[in-house]
Amino acid sequence: MRPEHHEETGGGGLLVPMAWMYSEYIADEVLETGDLMEPTTLEYRAGRDALALTIFLSDGAGADELPAARVDELRLLTAYGASWRRWVCARLEALARPTAPAGVADPDLALARAAWRWLEETELLAADLDAIGPPPWDPVDADDEDVETQVWTPAWQLGLPLGHLAVNLY
Repeated sequence: MRPEHHEETGGGGLLVPMAWMYSEYIADEVLETGDLMEPTTLEYRAGRDALALTIFLSDGAGADELPAARVDELRLLTAYGASWRRWVCARLEALARPTAPAGVADPDLALARAAWRWLEETELLAADLDAIGPPPWDPVDADDEDVETQVWTPAWQLGLPLGHLAVNLY
C-alpha cells in the first residue's frame, strides 16, 4: 500500500528544525575546541546560543566544518563593539515576514527566537569590565581585599565575547 502524498502544507508531518540544530552543533564544536568554559555553565550556554544565533542568522547552513571565509565572517559579526544586537533584531524581524501560510510556524525561527529571548532576558552576575580600579602597581590597602566589582549583565553580553574568543581559537 502506497502512503498518501500531500503537496500542500499541513500534511501532518513533523517539522524538524535542522538549520537551528546544525547551528547549535557548529557553535558547540567551536566552543569545545576553544576549551574556554565548562559546558554545564550558564556562561557556556550564553556563548553557544550567541554563536548559534550568529551562524543561523548569517545563513550558516552548509558543510560540516567552517571554511576559513566563514570563520572570518563570524569573527567580524561577533567582534566587540559591533552592532551585533541590532543586527540580530533586524535579521529576526526580516525572517519573521509572512512567507508561510497563516498558522504554520517555522521551527527553526521559533528556536532562534527562544534563544534570543533567553539571551536578552536572562542576566548573569559577571565582573564589571567597565569599572576602573587602581593600577596594578599600587599597593592594595588591607580594607580593599581583592574586591571585584560585579554587575548583572544580559547573557548575550557575556556570550558574545565568549563566542568571539572561541572563533578566534578555532
